[in-house]
Amino acid sequence: MRKITALVLAVVATVSGTGTAAAEPQPEAADKGDRGQVVVIGHRGAAAHRPEHTAGGYELAVAMGADWIEPDLVPTKDHVLVVRHENEISGTTDVSLRPDFAARKTTKVIDGRNVTGWFTEDFTLAELKTLRAVERLPAIRQRNTVYNGYYQVMTFQEVLDLAKRLSRQRGQAVGVFPETKHPTYFRSIGLPLEEPLIETVKRNGLNRPDGQVVVQSFEPSSLKRVAQELRVPLWQALGTTGQPYDLKAVGDPTTYADMMKPEGLAKIAEYAKWIGPDKSSAIPLNPGGSAGAPTTLVADAHKAGLKIGVYTFRSENQYLPLGLRRGAVPTDHGDALAEYRAHLDLGVDAFVTDYPDAAVLARSERDRPRRPGLVQPSPMENGVAEEGRD
Repeated sequence: MRKITALVLAVVATVSGTGTAAAEPQPEAADKGDRGQVVVIGHRGAAAHRPEHTAGGYELAVAMGADWIEPDLVPTKDHVLVVRHENEISGTTDVSLRPDFAARKTTKVIDGRNVTGWFTEDFTLAELKTLRAVERLPAIRQRNTVYNGYYQVMTFQEVLDLAKRLSRQRGQAVGVFPETKHPTYFRSIGLPLEEPLIETVKRNGLNRPDGQVVVQSFEPSSLKRVAQELRVPLWQALGTTGQPYDLKAVGDPTTYADMMKPEGLAKIAEYAKWIGPDKSSAIPLNPGGSAGAPTTLVADAHKAGLKIGVYTFRSENQYLPLGLRRGAVPTDHGDALAEYRAHLDLGVDAFVTDYPDAAVLARSERDRPRRPGLVQPSPMENGVAEEGRD
């Protein structure tokens, strides 16, 4: 009982920021270069438990065992990098409730799509700091709405500072996994992302290949710009359909599907260390929503010398293959651990997850013998296909 109490107190201290680190041990590198240790990445923090891209979400993710935390980077009007899921912020802040900013609502063309709302590039950092974060998916994560209005918009520098503090408390480096959002668009309006990202990484003494900063983007040209100045690992994110917008903008017909073929992976390996596809690219869904046969993508990536991290793992029924859903309510939780196990069996190197606690549990149980009667084979594990999809 005393051991359990001590563990709970340690977690609470970490989340609250009140924990102290005796003698402040030197953090170990987050990227160990060992496929035996799957990296758990807190997707925008611990998005299932706190509003995205908030200090509380990042702190909780690390307390739950996440190895890396993910900030999406967008610029302010005065060219400071802040962390938001998108530059359009009506769904992630209380800006729509602010009469003093009502006139800034507008429509823009972002990566070829019309988007209406309020945009970070139309606000100075000081103005954004007067806003407060809100839950992006309140119908799914209703419990998170209790934290609406509690957290400020963070800068990239503030996330790095937080990661340093959490690393000291943990005694092991917390990796920071920034994504450049819409880099072609922002360069076109004179607010490029790569230059301030590079400068910030260098200023913080993190320009080294040990995995404490791993830069990701869906646009290859953004990563190649970063590679010219930084020695950090790069992660080529991959969509399920279409193509990177930077390639589309210059008339290059290469699609994400092309990039996941062996010859495409070989080209990625020339500049990146990781690929990050949607989990359905590793284990696709059948038309009825059941899990299909795994593809060769994981093996192909490893053959090309790349690590592979898959996104985004969530526990709600609506995000799970049909055979892993439990009950008929889309927002209830299904057998998420079975989905992690299936990808572990394929040999993935990282999970991008809204539930770091579940990912850590799945990772830790992998090498433990399962007790008979407690864990039953799921349809994803035994190949049973079921039809139907909500």
